[in-house]
Amino acid sequence: MTAFGKLIRTTAFRLTLVYLFLFALFAASLLAYFAWNTRRLITEQITTTVNVEISEITDIYNRRGLRGLLGTMGNRALRPGANLYLVTAPNGQMLAGNVGALAPGVMSVQGWTETAYRRLDDQDKTDHRALVKVTEMENGFRLLVGRDLEERRRLFGIVAKAAQWSILVVVVLGIGGGIFVARRVLHRIDAMTGTTKRIMAGDLSGRLPVGRSGDELDRLAENLNAMLERIEALMTGLKEVSDNIAHDLKTPLTRLRNRAEEALARSGCEADYRAALERTIEESDGLIRTFNALLMIARAESGQARGNMDDFDGADVANGIHELYEPLAEDDGMTLQVKTVPAPIHGNRELISQAVANLVENAIKYGKPDVSGQPLNADAREILIEARREGDQVLLSVTDHGPGIPEADRKHAVERFVRLEASRTLPGSGLGLSLASAVATLHGGELRLGDAHPGLVATLVLPARAGGSDRLAAQTQDVPQKAA
Repeated sequence: MTAFGKLIRTTAFRLTLVYLFLFALFAASLLAYFAWNTRRLITEQITTTVNVEISEITDIYNRRGLRGLLGTMGNRALRPGANLYLVTAPNGQMLAGNVGALAPGVMSVQGWTETAYRRLDDQDKTDHRALVKVTEMENGFRLLVGRDLEERRRLFGIVAKAAQWSILVVVVLGIGGGIFVARRVLHRIDAMTGTTKRIMAGDLSGRLPVGRSGDELDRLAENLNAMLERIEALMTGLKEVSDNIAHDLKTPLTRLRNRAEEALARSGCEADYRAALERTIEESDGLIRTFNALLMIARAESGQARGNMDDFDGADVANGIHELYEPLAEDDGMTLQVKTVPAPIHGNRELISQAVANLVENAIKYGKPDVSGQPLNADAREILIEARREGDQVLLSVTDHGPGIPEADRKHAVERFVRLEASRTLPGSGLGLSLASAVATLHGGELRLGDAHPGLVATLVLPARAGGSDRLAAQTQDVPQKAA
């Protein structure tokens, strides 16, 4: 398709033609209305003038008779720019006036008539148009008084010519403006099309150009760019998951195979086989937990869990996690505390609970303070779970007093299968913080990792449910704040 063909097929050009037609129709209607009213006003002026003259001439005839009538007609016919006058006898003979010729039958019909005529003193033989009135007087005499319509014709011609030029100017400017607008829009659409082709070819880093005007195309480009960024992030995450699965799950699968092969190769007793099977089951359970975590992260990142959202209190989640993990923390030599106030949330309770549980598990495993053999005090062993509201946000945080995470590694720590050097000797899959971050993003929040001086503060920052604080206060006003 040629460039001109693409141009005239654009919506902008077609809309311009439609508006051009409507505007031209409006302008033509306005000029036609003006011309019609001008014609009507001139005709009314002519009829008024002629009626006045007929009344005057009839009065003169009644007072002075035929002689006075003929004298008056002669005098008036000699005036510059005079009207048309004609008096005929009952037999049709012309007695006085300045009309040399009329269309046949005009004098035989009384009343108003638009007719062709020629004056007596006209040098050329061209017919003119006039509006005349024929009146029958006493004794059968007939009087014609009229006015030339040249002035009306000239004025109408001026209006018609102005209308033609106006419509021509409107058409030219409209088509020119339409081509300009269409080319500009087409240029931007072509730029967007080129970017989308690169994206479809596999270059997910391409972005649609955004101008400075802030018009609807810019807003569309901004929204599409945001969508492309989200798609790129999902595709990058998918690639990372695939790579991580290929690398990080290869080791446990290899161990499973080696142990099964070792169990088959050794001619041991039933106890050896049982021990090998138990180790295989234990390793398989770890793999299943890893895959479950990956599936939960995928659900959170894809938004599939948005259909299971409900209203609940974040404080209930914190208290439930505390009750569940308090024995585990005590067995590991730690003390688990909880501090809550009403924290209204609208979200997926299962995922948020799992995210907080992951933070608590990390604190229990990696939050032990390093005191180089010195006895631990009670504060150093404490892990604090908090649920509180700050403005339009709900904060669910877990604080420990262990070695923490260096600030330079915090962004890297929330990626899948990432385990920092200090935690590589401990069991785990490196998916706990990844899941917590994905759950926070699903709910329009974020996971913040901060410094507890010493230790780590991991905080889920979630949007508070609008209008929920009053209802929660009413529900929990008889429940004291828990700090265990």
